[in-house]
Amino acid sequence: MGNDGHSPASTVPEAPAEGPVPAPTRRVPRPLSPLREHLRDTFWFTPTLGLVGAVVGAVGVLAVDELFVRLLQEDGDYDTVASLIKIANDMRTIVSTAGSAMLTFVGVVFSISLVALQMASGQFTPRVVRLYVRSRITKCAFAVFLATFLFALLVQASYEGEDDPRKVTTVPVFSSIVCVLLVLVSLGLFIAYVNSTLRLMRVSHVIDRIIRESLRVLDKHARGGGTAPLPPAGPEIVHRGRAGVLRDVHIARLVRVARRHGVVLRLIPRIGDYVVPGTPVLAVHGAGKAPPARALRYTVSVGVERTFHQDIGFGLRQLSDIAQRALSPAVNDPTTAVQCLDRIVQFLAAVARRPLGALCHCDRAGTVRLVQDLPGWTDLVDLGLTEVRRCATGSPQVTRRLMAGLDDLWALAPEARREPLERHRALLAQAVTRAVPDAAEREFALVPDRQGIG
Repeated sequence: MGNDGHSPASTVPEAPAEGPVPAPTRRVPRPLSPLREHLRDTFWFTPTLGLVGAVVGAVGVLAVDELFVRLLQEDGDYDTVASLIKIANDMRTIVSTAGSAMLTFVGVVFSISLVALQMASGQFTPRVVRLYVRSRITKCAFAVFLATFLFALLVQASYEGEDDPRKVTTVPVFSSIVCVLLVLVSLGLFIAYVNSTLRLMRVSHVIDRIIRESLRVLDKHARGGGTAPLPPAGPEIVHRGRAGVLRDVHIARLVRVARRHGVVLRLIPRIGDYVVPGTPVLAVHGAGKAPPARALRYTVSVGVERTFHQDIGFGLRQLSDIAQRALSPAVNDPTTAVQCLDRIVQFLAAVARRPLGALCHCDRAGTVRLVQDLPGWTDLVDLGLTEVRRCATGSPQVTRRLMAGLDDLWALAPEARREPLERHRALLAQAVTRAVPDAAEREFALVPDRQGIG
C-alpha cells in the first residue's frame, strides 16, 4: 500500500488550501503512552485488581485479628476475648448474608449493563458501546462487588467452632467490620452506577462525552504542523501482524528506536486506517541503518475498531453516525441530529485556526525522529458534514442548523480555509433545491438558525 495517499515520500506538507501554519511543534513523547489507554479499553483489568485486592486485604486483616487475639491471651485478658467471640458470632450472619447476596447483586448489575448496551447501540451507534466499556464507575462497581463477595467468603472460612477464649486462635472481628464497610461502599457504588448508566442512555450526555474525548485528544496530539523536511527516503517496513484498524503507535518506543539507529521514521497510514499483513506502515528516512524487526515489536497497535487515543477524527465519525441514524426514516429524530451538529461545529471551531498536517515527535535533543500524518482541515470538515448534509435535505430543522454552523465556521476560519465551507453551503443549497419543490419551503429551509427551528 505505498504511502496510503496521505503524504509524499520526502516531506509531509500541510495542504496548500489550509493556509500558512507555524513550524512543527517539538514534543518529547511520554513513555508507555498507549498502555493506559489499552487497559481502559479492557473490562477485565479493574475487576481483576479488585479480586487481588480482596485476597490481599483479607489476608492482612485476618492476620491483624489473629495477632490481636494472641496479644490478649498473652496478657491473660480472656474476658475481652470472650466478648470478641460473641461479637464475631453476632456478625457472622451479616457476613454470610453479604457473601451470598453479592453474587446475585453482580448478576443484576450485569443484566442492567447488557440492556443499556443494547439500547445504546440500537439508538445511537455501535461505536458508542466503548463509552460503557471505558466507564470508570462501571468498572469500579464491578470490582468492589466482586471484591466484597470474595472477601466475605474468606472471612466466613476463617470462623472457628471453638468458643473457649483460652484455645481460640483467631476471632474475625476486624475482618467482619471491614466486610460490613465493603457492603456499605457497594451500596453507594450501586447508586452511582445506576445514575451513570441512566446518563449514558441519554443522547445529550453521550454526545457530550464524545466531544470531550475528542477535544482532549486534539489538545494532546494536534500540536504539530507545517512542513517537515525529511532526509532521503530509504526502505519501508511492512506490517507483519494481523489485519485490523491501526489504533495507535507507541510513540516513545519508535522515537528511541529511530534515535538509536540515526534515522527518521515516518508513519505511512493514518491512525484509523485498516492495514493488512504486507502493508507498509513505516518509512525509514536518513543514512542510518533500518531498524530490525525485533526492535519494532509492539510499536504498532492493530485492533478491531478505532479508539480515541491518537485518532482526532474518531469523534467526528461517531457524531456523524449518530446524526445519520437520527435522520433515517426508521428513527426520524432531527433534534438529535441538531445536537450532533452543535458538537461537530464546536469541534471544527476548535481546529479552525490550529496547525494541522504533520505531527513531528522529537527526542530529548530536539531532533525529529518520528513524523505522523494528521487529517487536514478539509478532511475534518468533510468527515463531519458530508453525510449529515446528504441526509438532511428533508428536514428543515437540520438544514437551518447546518447553514448557521457553516456561517459560524466561515467567520472563525482563516480565509485560506473557507473553500470547503463554501462548497458545503453550495451543495446543501443545491440538494434542498432538488428535494423541495416549493420556493417558500426552500427559502425557509435555508435560513440559518442555531436551534434549527428555535
